Amino acid sequence: MMNLNQLPNQRPNERVALFLRRHWIALVPVFAGLVLLTGFPVILAIVFSDLVSRWLQDPLIGPLVTVIASIYFLAIWLFMSVQITDYFLDTWIVTTERIIDIEQHGLFNRTASELDLAAVQDTTAEIHGILQTVLTYGDVYVQTAGEKERFNFRGIDNPEQVKELIAKLVEEDKQRIRENGEVKGKIKSTGK
Repeated sequence: MMNLNQLPNQRPNERVALFLRRHWIALVPVFAGLVLLTGFPVILAIVFSDLVSRWLQDPLIGPLVTVIASIYFLAIWLFMSVQITDYFLDTWIVTTERIIDIEQHGLFNRTASELDLAAVQDTTAEIHGILQTVLTYGDVYVQTAGEKERFNFRGIDNPEQVKELIAKLVEEDKQRIRENGEVKGKIKSTGK
């Protein structure tokens, strides 16, 4: 896990305000698929136990069934492992000066983007449907005028609170920049 006290390109006086991942509900389809894909063949093997025992005793079919079953179950576990890895490595970090978006794509591809809070133009929170309303999760969109026009925090917990905190941090960052700009301007004018 990333040490939040040592962010990449950390700036002086920058501190982490939020560390976000998708809501736990995002893992439910993965585990449901695991249960179904693992349970279905096991139930079939129990129902047809006489046939399966005859296959396993056959010197040619027995090893073939064992190899095929092993490949099948290993593929299921591999798929589940990739999905869980993707879940844990997709993160959004909001600091007092920027937003860092780390997106994992499979096992070996990662995209990391960062955005200065001063460039944020708008934040939007969206909650759709009964499940998202009851479990209070949804999406937060951060709109900018930059190259990546919209940062999307997908399926996070408490999107309204996240949106409000980002808006507050954006205002504080813009205020800090205005104050530092005015101070720098005064220093430059008195130094001449």
